[in-house]
Amino acid sequence: MAREEGRLDLVSTPMGGPASIEQPATQAKGERDGAHQTLSTPQAAFVALAGLLAALGVALKPDGVVMAIHHLFFGVFLLGGLTRLAAACTPLPPISAPPLADEDLPTYTIIAPLYREAEVAAELVQNLTALDYPRDRLQALIVLEADDEATKAAVRAIALPAFVQVLIAPPGTPKTKPRACNHALERARGELVVIYDAEDMPDPGQLREAAARFAAADPRLACLQAPLRIEDPGFSLFLPSQFRLEYAAHFEVLLPALARWGLAFPLGGTSNHFKTAALRAVGGWDPYNVTEDADVGFRLAAAGHRLGVISRPTWETAPTTAGQWFPQRARWIKGHMQTLAVHARGPVPRQPRNAAALILTLAQSVASSHLHGPVMAVAIAAAAIDYLPDAAFAIPPWDLMLYTLGWSAAALAGARGVMRAGGKPRFLHLFGMVGYWLLQSAAATTALHQFVTAPHRWDKTRHVPRSGPSGG
Repeated sequence: MAREEGRLDLVSTPMGGPASIEQPATQAKGERDGAHQTLSTPQAAFVALAGLLAALGVALKPDGVVMAIHHLFFGVFLLGGLTRLAAACTPLPPISAPPLADEDLPTYTIIAPLYREAEVAAELVQNLTALDYPRDRLQALIVLEADDEATKAAVRAIALPAFVQVLIAPPGTPKTKPRACNHALERARGELVVIYDAEDMPDPGQLREAAARFAAADPRLACLQAPLRIEDPGFSLFLPSQFRLEYAAHFEVLLPALARWGLAFPLGGTSNHFKTAALRAVGGWDPYNVTEDADVGFRLAAAGHRLGVISRPTWETAPTTAGQWFPQRARWIKGHMQTLAVHARGPVPRQPRNAAALILTLAQSVASSHLHGPVMAVAIAAAAIDYLPDAAFAIPPWDLMLYTLGWSAAALAGARGVMRAGGKPRFLHLFGMVGYWLLQSAAATTALHQFVTAPHRWDKTRHVPRSGPSGG
């Protein structure tokens, strides 16, 4: 990982005083394996050979290629359906722990990277102030970019609490969230550290729950993921409804099941609570990976650490337009591809449990995102061609069973997740998942293109205060 280091000026602001922001000094670079190398030489050779064989297959025996893609999709979709079905049937892991007295609580550092977030900076500070944690054991680092004058001006205008400090990341590349987080990690004084995004509204008791869990757990536990819950927008637009359902299935069902099974999982982009020493030991975040959260979870697991979940949520807002949703989703898929490439050439393939977790989570989701749209398009075309002569369909029974299983398992996981989050599932939203999967395939096309042409490009998602339309 290319990492830039140097002295960054941090200014503590007294309660009620205006924020003071100073600029960084110098920077340097170091390296390790990571997403700065898109593919290794053997990986590039394998991809080139696979592409050549596919091209030859299309030229010489196109029917065979179509059948091979069909079988691949069948396996990927079956794996995803069975995983979600098993997760939905798995009870929540035991996550309660005796609460700690104030004097026993560890020191905690909050890292909140902001870039072009002037509109929500004040709301973030309010949400951090609402956290129930002793102020003498709490450090919050708001990390800003040197060229983000609008957000710096917005933060200067806020009367920051004494535990909130402002850190300016020095100019440099790549200009990504993980790079900013790494600079803050160098200044973190807490035994524990958590990441929050600009739009986050964490449960006030979340830090206390995480601290209690770490205190009661075995030393291998290095990270706890809080559930991310999407606020009900109050209207039933397609994208917010599907986004909310997707998050419920992922954070309320799949991740708790993986934690109970003792498997690693890709972390969410926020509300990850780390043991600071363990995080530093694996080198912090990869600044070139656009889903640094997914990457660091598997790096912790590869180093022998364990991941878990807690119950107190962080509330987020959903994207309401395709212009907000599409670039964000393409970035996520691209980052998962980066993470797969990095860990496929690392120690994970030699660690059976971690390899299985990587396949069940990232490999399955990336393959499904890329395959679902093309396979569905071919299936619809074939069904239309089959229907025209005699006005009758001849759908292979195994395909029909596969789609029934896939949708049923996803719907069950989504409905169970919504109920665990205290909501009530809506059947119309469950049926809408099929259309949502097709949209993900469209985003996957952009992700694949950027993986080749702009692997480190970070498409920023715009956020606005909760009183107006927002993005996730």
